[in-house]
Amino acid sequence: MNESTSFDLRVVETRAMADDVIELVLARSDGKALPAWQPGSHISIALADGLERQYSLCGRPDDDAAWRIAVLRAKDSRGGSSHIHDKVKSGALLRSTGLRNHFPLEEAAGYIFVAGGIGITPMLPMIAQAEAAGKAWTLHYGGRSRASMAYLSELADYGDRVRVVPEDQAGMLDLRAITGDIPEGHLVYACGPEGLLNALVELSHDWPKDTLHLERFSPVAIDASGDRPFTIHLRETGRSIVVQADETILDAMGREGLQPQSSCREGTCGTCETKVLRGRVDHRDAVLSASEREAGDYMMICVSRALDDEIEIDA
Repeated sequence: MNESTSFDLRVVETRAMADDVIELVLARSDGKALPAWQPGSHISIALADGLERQYSLCGRPDDDAAWRIAVLRAKDSRGGSSHIHDKVKSGALLRSTGLRNHFPLEEAAGYIFVAGGIGITPMLPMIAQAEAAGKAWTLHYGGRSRASMAYLSELADYGDRVRVVPEDQAGMLDLRAITGDIPEGHLVYACGPEGLLNALVELSHDWPKDTLHLERFSPVAIDASGDRPFTIHLRETGRSIVVQADETILDAMGREGLQPQSSCREGTCGTCETKVLRGRVDHRDAVLSASEREAGDYMMICVSRALDDEIEIDA
């Protein structure tokens, strides 16, 4: 699901949810109903000085009056989280620039949810949906300490299906034990730090295909030392552009005066997803699933490249 409609959001309320985590309650400034969304959705928000950031929606999808997001003050913030923590107060206006879902909750017999730190945010509506559908599920939630872990009081209502693991008291999440006996037909959904996600990817090699579903906050590490030029053919405009070894498709199109929609420029938000009409893709994003990569029908033009000398896209 992709929705690119832009509108202003008013900050109705800000709340401290944990150490260095605040929640923003957002409503349309014009009083209209907010667009419908499903668990796994995130919104893009334009901040000051050209910053644009994506945040998972963590409220109720049936609430068309308010959206909830939670923002961690990142130690290595590039300006987004520090701006929200320091400058965004109740009554402030923010610009919504898109609603997207590249992390949908797929139909399954049951679910194992794994969250690390602020990665709990997309899990909240997923858990609520699984619970409402009568599905079997468990949540394994790790963090530095209980004080750093948001939404613990909300999750307490689910009883022992939620397993809270503060690192300072219980150590790291035991991912091998958590996923050692995945019931048939169950899916694993995970969001959190790169170390946690990469460890799950390693474990998942022996699982049935597409059992693991991830949402990443950081770009995938890429070795670009062997990159070479290739040509993109743009079906809609009829143009062909050479993408140099040291530039992305997005950069090459911008150089030629074209402005495809984009946001993160790191392969994490999905804004620049583009249909591939011909050619093989060197996928470098953190969005598409293994099956979607194998199909090769779409690519993120901010990071991904062509495996061959030419590729044709719907642009």
